[in-house]
Formats: sequence, C-alpha cells, structure tokens
Amino acid sequence: MRIDLHCHSTASDGRLSPTELLARAAAQEVEVLALTDHDTVAGLIEARQAAELHGIRLVDGVEISALWEHKEIHVVGLAIDPLHDGLGQLLAAQQRRREARARLMAERLEKARFPGAYEGARAIAGEAPITRTHMAQWLLEQGAADSMGKVFQKFLSRGNTGYAPPDWCSLAEAVSTIQQAGGVAVLAHPTRYDLSNKWVKKLLAAFAEAGGDAMEVSMAQQSPQERANLGQWSKDFGLAASVGSDFHYPSHWRELGRQLWLPKEASPVWERFL
Repeated sequence: MRIDLHCHSTASDGRLSPTELLARAAAQEVEVLALTDHDTVAGLIEARQAAELHGIRLVDGVEISALWEHKEIHVVGLAIDPLHDGLGQLLAAQQRRREARARLMAERLEKARFPGAYEGARAIAGEAPITRTHMAQWLLEQGAADSMGKVFQKFLSRGNTGYAPPDWCSLAEAVSTIQQAGGVAVLAHPTRYDLSNKWVKKLLAAFAEAGGDAMEVSMAQQSPQERANLGQWSKDFGLAASVGSDFHYPSHWRELGRQLWLPKEASPVWERFL
C-alpha cells in the first residue's frame, strides 16, 4: 500500500489546489494521503471531495508550527477533527502570528530596497496565509537571487535582511491540541532542522516527554543511513513511525508517495487510525 502522510496544497504554501493534489496522488498510485497544510485546515473539504472521486483514503491533517529551544519545529496532526473548537482557536491564533510575521518581514525588506514585499507575497498566496515560501517566491521574481535556496540563505534566514523571528505556540501546546482534536501528533522531518544528531535526540526526548505519538522516519531525498537512524530512534524514544514526502509542487527531487517505506523495526503510525 502506497501511503503519504505529509503534503501541502494552495491552502498554505503548496502550488497545487487540493483537487489537483489528489489527482496527482492518484496518478502516483497513492492509496492513503494526508493533507497537512501549515496551520490551516481550509483545504480539507475540497480534498475530501477529490479523494472520493479518485478512490483515495484521505486522512484529515494539519502541520502546526511550534517553538522549542528558540527553534521552529513542525508537528503534523493526523486523523484530526478539523471542526474541533480548541484546534480552531489555536489555528486562528497561529494565523494572526503568521500575518504579523509577514508584515514584519516586508517592513525589513522594504528598508533593504525591496518595496512592495507584503503586497507581492499576498498576491502569490491568494487566500492562503502568507508563509516565508510566498515571500521567497516574490523575492525570486524580483531577481533578488537565482534560486529559492539562495533567497532563503541571503534574505530570509536567521540574521539576514528579511528575517523575522517566529512567535509560534509551544511544542507541548501543539501536541496537546492535536490530541484533544482526536488526532495523532507526529514530529515532522526531525533531521531537517539544522541540528546535530545530539540535538535531534534532545528534540525527540522533548517531544516524547510532551506526549508526542510519532515521528517521521521515511522522507524525500533521504540517505539509507538517515532512514536507519530515524528508524532506530523511533524505537529508542517509543514513538511510532510515519512517512511523508512533504510535497509542495512537482519537481525532480520530491514526489507524492515516492520511496516512502519504513525500516522493519519501525512501528507504523497508520495502524492507529486506518
């Protein structure tokens, strides 16, 4: 069974609508898909309709931005109730924080001779909340750099011109809110936060202590050693294992459902809700 439990649509910073995303998942023979947009569940109704059309089992999801040790960490919620009051309140607060951060980034970019950043990012985001990715896309269109990676490195990373520190909820609040909404809390891409292995283990310990349920073990563009390490750590910290491409748009490097398999020692998280 081909499963992908982490992807994004135009409801946040993905480039495919929920309908287009589900059509692509069907073309990639994905049988179970979780839509996990950043701090929003706005795409789930459309995704549900498209999933039924294609015969895909849709898992209602969300990806919540949180802070731990002054680092931005992402927690995926799987099999949530998207109408849960507590979840709705947290996501509304997150959107206010996201909007404030976007305006601060735009102010700083304007001082660096990039006027109109907020309006430009808003036009790209449409009705979705503005993310750093939307801001980076706008800067790329202005010729600020020749790739998204260089835009982030030069303008939107810590210590650079357009960077604004995040003001997200705590890791524990993200976990508890997901669980109160009936969901499973999953630490997203543990090795993608620019942390040493020692600090990844500290993060995993903190996540487990906060009551987290699972961690992503199988991801896109992953070495066999990284997958093996994550599989072992999931066992060491008593966390179930998840799989996710973190798909945002079609590319050579990342595809829905591609190469998402678990080491044999891992305990699949989907056994909790499928």
